[in-house]
Amino acid sequence: MVLFLRQVATNGLPVVFIVNFLSFFIYAVHMDKYGAEHIPTHLNLLDLPMRILLFVALHGLIYVLSAEWFGSFGGGRLQALGVVAPTLVRSAFFENLSGVYFYAIVLSALPLHIPAIERTLAKSQGHHSFLRRLLPAKPCRLVERIMIALVISAILTILLIGLSASIVVLQTV
Repeated sequence: MVLFLRQVATNGLPVVFIVNFLSFFIYAVHMDKYGAEHIPTHLNLLDLPMRILLFVALHGLIYVLSAEWFGSFGGGRLQALGVVAPTLVRSAFFENLSGVYFYAIVLSALPLHIPAIERTLAKSQGHHSFLRRLLPAKPCRLVERIMIALVISAILTILLIGLSASIVVLQTV
């Protein structure tokens, strides 16, 4: 029980807090600058990879610190870094506790992304025709919002799996 709580306190809470804090901070700065109705669409496009990169980088940092502070991973920093990518691949499939952290950052992104997609669709008149065919125009019904949320979650999951799997492949070369 102590190891579980230590893992949540030293890995889960910092990762989820930092990723969400930075994302919401950047969003708030842009909202202050442009107004809620005029936040650039590219901000949300950049938010997806930023969340994934931060998630991976913070896990690497925390694993190295855990090796030093607690003797985790046999106390080896390189061994700690070596298990980050395989752990994160499995987290996308909810096979470990990191999956909880991953889906916490995925679900917390939805309040930013769904309104941004709706604003983009409402503004686009002929532009973004590919996007208009994929997603419904404003106003969205609840079912359509859930579908958008699932698509965003799937994209984040695929990005995490792809990045982590690439790191695993590079480690074996």
